[in-house]
Amino acid sequence: MTAVAHEPTTPAEGLLDIFLSLDTPEGFRAELIEGEIVVTPPPDGEHEHYITRLMKQVIRRSRIDMDFSGNKGLKLRKGDDGTRDHVIPDGTFAPAHLHLYRTADPWMPSEGVTMVLEVTSAKPGRDREAKRRCHARAAIPLYLLVDRDASSITLFSDPKNEEYRQRYTVSFGKPLALPEPFGFELKTTDLL
Repeated sequence: MTAVAHEPTTPAEGLLDIFLSLDTPEGFRAELIEGEIVVTPPPDGEHEHYITRLMKQVIRRSRIDMDFSGNKGLKLRKGDDGTRDHVIPDGTFAPAHLHLYRTADPWMPSEGVTMVLEVTSAKPGRDREAKRRCHARAAIPLYLLVDRDASSITLFSDPKNEEYRQRYTVSFGKPLALPEPFGFELKTTDLL
């Protein structure tokens, strides 16, 4: 751990300083989600298979040129307690002309991100609830959740405050319509 550069003025700032100074083992990732520091191990092969299958479709079939980043950290808006969430989605999509991923900083602002992709992990509740709220709070237009336990994929849209007001779920094997700027039906047969 490295030394804190200044004396924190609030508990949230102190937590952020601790979080940013973490030295996680190789392959592990640390996130600050709703005031909790979360460290997760490297993903399994099935997890990565789902991400790859969906990412390839979105890049190939979207109506506009999209960039994809896997594991790029997002600095999200502050919550009611003053903490700024720092999450590392399994994938983010943004219009290529924005060049969002060029920053050398491992944490980038979420403005301009069009869709976040998450695949449930060993603690699926975090992806289903806490991370969903974080992305809605940041007004990211679309949150795509692959729920491995339920064998389903859900598209959350229309964020307001801490929630997405629209939700559409299909079972693996059924198509899922992605709205503009994507504008195509996502095939989920590869997830079976």
